[in-house]
Amino acid sequence: MAFELPTLPYAMDALEASGMSAKTLEYHYGKHHQGYVTNLNKLLETETAYAGKSLEEVIQQSHQDKKMGVFNNAAQVWNHTFYWNGIQPNGGGAPTGDLAAAIDASFGSLDKFKEEFKNAGGTQFGSGWAWLVKEGNTLKVTKTPNAENPLTVAGQVPLLTMDVWEHAYYLDFQNSRPNFMANFVEKLINWEFVAQNFAAAA
Repeated sequence: MAFELPTLPYAMDALEASGMSAKTLEYHYGKHHQGYVTNLNKLLETETAYAGKSLEEVIQQSHQDKKMGVFNNAAQVWNHTFYWNGIQPNGGGAPTGDLAAAIDASFGSLDKFKEEFKNAGGTQFGSGWAWLVKEGNTLKVTKTPNAENPLTVAGQVPLLTMDVWEHAYYLDFQNSRPNFMANFVEKLINWEFVAQNFAAAA
């Protein structure tokens, strides 16, 4: 059964007021994300070892098998879906409850988390992702190149990601990754989604 492009959880222009244009979503979601889905399905026509497996299983097995074409496209399908769910119209603000307490315990404050998260994105050379993950009883910020993600790292549960591939921000912020990241943490994060992931990982 072929994988499909998941439906966005909001309208294509819903993030305009939060600094992400409909044009960015048109290309990022409609072209890039769709392209990974199309490429993955094409590869799986001949890579029959992955037949019937979930997307997460395809990611983990292809990573172990060093089938990098399959892995890169499968991981990018998953990464982007996770990314879209982690942002929302009128996002940002602050987490509450157990998640807020965990961020304070792990980073010292929400502002310290934001600083570390932006630093991870800013120091990821070339294309990649910044992540907030749960590892054991603590939260930590990590970064990965290209399509890599925490699903292939034992003990890590992804809670939030920020796409720092250039196509994620160029139409809105040109070459200013720092401005994109500042906008991301202040106006786009869907803390309810992060809290759901945190609760599920407990």
